Amino acid sequence: MQGAGMAKHRKSYFRRIAENRQMYLFLILPLIWLIIFKYGPMYGAQIAFKLYVPKEGIWGSKFVGLANFDQFFKSLYFSRTVGNTLILSAYSIAVGFPIPIIFALLLNVVRSRKWKGWVENVTYMPHFISTVVMVGIMMRVFDFYTGVVHNMLAVFGIPFNLHAFTGDANFRNLYIWSGVWQGTGWSSIIYMAALSAVDPELHEAAIVDGATRLRRIWNIDLPSIIPTITITLILRSGSIMNIGFDKVFLMQNDTNINASEVISTYVYKVGLTAEKGMQLSYSTAVNMFNSIVNLITISLVNYISNRVNGSGMW
Repeated sequence: MQGAGMAKHRKSYFRRIAENRQMYLFLILPLIWLIIFKYGPMYGAQIAFKLYVPKEGIWGSKFVGLANFDQFFKSLYFSRTVGNTLILSAYSIAVGFPIPIIFALLLNVVRSRKWKGWVENVTYMPHFISTVVMVGIMMRVFDFYTGVVHNMLAVFGIPFNLHAFTGDANFRNLYIWSGVWQGTGWSSIIYMAALSAVDPELHEAAIVDGATRLRRIWNIDLPSIIPTITITLILRSGSIMNIGFDKVFLMQNDTNINASEVISTYVYKVGLTAEKGMQLSYSTAVNMFNSIVNLITISLVNYISNRVNGSGMW
């Protein structure tokens, strides 16, 4: 009887697949991409524990254990790269995470659909600007000699002494706030979707009780999107050590190197452009350390979230 039940369950399972075969076909390409670009490279991650020589191959290279990790921990670049990565990530989360939430809450109370749609379109558009174009725009706007800001202030006789791409503080502020401008509208989409699911009767009852618009945002809208906020915060924390390589590398120069040298740029330099030769094993170890920290962080934040409000990713 048990075997017959399992056969029936298996038959119904394959029948559901057959009935929804179009949906499963959509999964083929993402699954292939996941295997090739996410799981496939894991085979080569073992070179982090070896002295990799391309001629000898991955299995033929000498096993050195944790020597590559130890080299990174003892190097002068460890504190600089890890520190800069954490500072930029913490700054980005502190500023860039709450602003889309606030923006979505304020936009949600706008009654005019025409005005609301116009604001949404304007704030979404910067997301589609490529990183190279984005950095180019910033260079044209904030250039000390020929920038738009410099020329506009010069017309009114206002001195402009800001070298936006020089100095540690200037680099961090320009990197973070340009990211906020570019990503606020797009990041708010998920919160707008969550707010659209709020029961209108809750607002109607609050209006009858005399609640102000601000009070309704605080007591109805915000608590309704707390689970969404929690999930996005956990995902954001899981990539706390992943600072985008493209933008940092394009903004990097000799005057801001102390603040702009992050793990991703350091891995690129020692792994592919090092003057003393490509240190593939060493760069892989550094990147693996980065991934381990991200894994620990996302697990810790998820645990805290489950303990505090009972919601998490697992």
